[in-house]
Amino acid sequence: MPNYLIRRLILLGGMSIIGVLFIQSYWLLKTWDIKDKEFDQSVNIVLRKVAQRLAAYNTTVLPKTNLIQRKSSNYYAVNVNGSIDPPILEEYLFQEINNQSLNIDFEYAIYDCFNDALVYGNYCSFENKQSTPTKLNKHYKFDDLVYYFVIRFPKRENFLLANLNITIIFTMFSVLAILFFLYSIWVILKQKRLSELQRDFINNMTHEFKTPIASIKIASDVLANDIKTKEDPRLSRYAQIIREQNSRLNDQVEKVLNIARLEKDSIELKKEWIDLNETLQNIIKAEDVKVTNGTMDWMPGTETVYIYTDKLHFVNVICNILDNAVKYCKNENIKIQVSTHFQENHLLISCKDNGIGISEEDQKKLFDKFFRVSTGDKHDVKGFGLGLFYVKNICRAHGWWISVDSELGKGTTFTIDIPEFKFKL
Repeated sequence: MPNYLIRRLILLGGMSIIGVLFIQSYWLLKTWDIKDKEFDQSVNIVLRKVAQRLAAYNTTVLPKTNLIQRKSSNYYAVNVNGSIDPPILEEYLFQEINNQSLNIDFEYAIYDCFNDALVYGNYCSFENKQSTPTKLNKHYKFDDLVYYFVIRFPKRENFLLANLNITIIFTMFSVLAILFFLYSIWVILKQKRLSELQRDFINNMTHEFKTPIASIKIASDVLANDIKTKEDPRLSRYAQIIREQNSRLNDQVEKVLNIARLEKDSIELKKEWIDLNETLQNIIKAEDVKVTNGTMDWMPGTETVYIYTDKLHFVNVICNILDNAVKYCKNENIKIQVSTHFQENHLLISCKDNGIGISEEDQKKLFDKFFRVSTGDKHDVKGFGLGLFYVKNICRAHGWWISVDSELGKGTTFTIDIPEFKFKL
């Protein structure tokens, strides 16, 4: 993956993370605020009904203003304007809180105007339905009130959090997704760094091979052209072996370098209009010498066709496909056919062989880098597994499509789909 794509991925990912965190935080705070307002409204309803029942019980009149005052988030005072019977008050509180489905523990106290103090505080729990004498942790007196009681909800935060379970769960999932994304970015960067180290090593190694390969070629040519070598069949054969193996090694190095250029997107296509029939005919003439026990046939169309391509890379693509067809044909009579035809205004180039075929599982990975089709326990097919990876990327660079149709034991057909062509220049 190019560096600029990774930078964009990290930038977009970072912006997404900030956006997700902002939205989650906003909705969490918004939901908390809504739940807090709902709680306050429910408590006000409870306390108003309790005050009304106390007023009815004492036959007094409630004040028209400041009936309920909120001192803090969980601390309320109720001005009943009359005497308060603690057991009655406690029973009314239990009943009205239960009617509102709050079911939250509370503690209360009653103001004694003679002692100027809050007295008789009970902690009331809905779990065991009993009261425990206690003393309010916070004492807030209201100077403008005479007959009033106070109530506090010590577990208000826990109660609100219990109502936010779904929101909190979604928030946790979002945080986990963000952590997973950050971990994935870290893995991608690590793998990219290792991949770049590997690629740089291979590139440097193959470039270093070019000098000794060139030197070996010069030396082998001099040795092969020497009169004494020509007169000695054994020396002449050895010189020919050196030249052939040196040429093969140079071809493999060139493949690796071409793949490196493809991965860096630095390969430049020098496109031109070429005569397809003539080019394919020349390729097959050169490749036919590799077929020692069979035929490689060229079946041209009736019309002269021109395609817009980089001739060097196009020749390499066809040569790679034909080379694989020869390598993977184990029959005594090899048959390879190259043909062209037209389908829905597209030009199709087909290379068909009667080789060992490719399984459906291998076809999925056929164009992957370094992948080689299995030929059993014997490893007599040489190569790095770069040929078809190169073919696919060159076709992609041209805007072409390549497909494979194969069946084990019955051969393989490679088809290149070319949308741009001409019959005349």
